[in-house]
Amino acid sequence: MGIMDVIRKMGEKKKLTKLKFKEAQENMKIEKMLEERQKSSNERELEKYMKDQREKQIKCELDKIHHKQNKENWKGNNLLKSQTNILKNDRPILKEKNIFMDNKIDNPFLNGGGMFFK
Repeated sequence: MGIMDVIRKMGEKKKLTKLKFKEAQENMKIEKMLEERQKSSNERELEKYMKDQREKQIKCELDKIHHKQNKENWKGNNLLKSQTNILKNDRPILKEKNIFMDNKIDNPFLNGGGMFFK
């Protein structure tokens, strides 16, 4: 029964931490509400505007970082330097020679002929 006691104690500890966490969240929420009620409407509006501007700047910086990481991943910088890849030197795929157009097949069906008629 020693194992069962250890498991019960772990469960009780988790419950205690969850309760403490919920209490701390509630206390923070109450404090924030009290602070907001003490401010004037103009002050709240100014803080909201400043918060929105800050969020826009953060989003812009994250977009730049994501774009840079995506570009690096497509260029294959994580591969060995000796290996070549499709996007080496930013070479677009559409400017490459079409390998399928050069293969001419001597098939009468494809050249306009039929199976029975010439």
